Amino acid sequence: MTPDQLRDLQGATIDPGLYAADEAAALAFAEAVTRDSNAVPAETLARLREHFNEGEVVEIAMVVGLFLYFNAFNNALEMPPTAPSPYVL
Repeated sequence: MTPDQLRDLQGATIDPGLYAADEAAALAFAEAVTRDSNAVPAETLARLREHFNEGEVVEIAMVVGLFLYFNAFNNALEMPPTAPSPYVL
């Protein structure tokens, strides 16, 4: 990842112009699932499927869901975040 991409991912929304088309589609899907997993726009899922096969779509959805679970679990138990990585800008 470029430094600009790392900075961008720390913001509230992503700038799709910083990413390859497949990366932007995956990030848009992850953002939509995070905001409301019951209301992922059909065009967001269609765009994801333009770049990834069904197995990859399932894997992306699983990873997004797993990280949402980890966040909910840690938040519920008031777990403090780990020390920042030296790689985060």
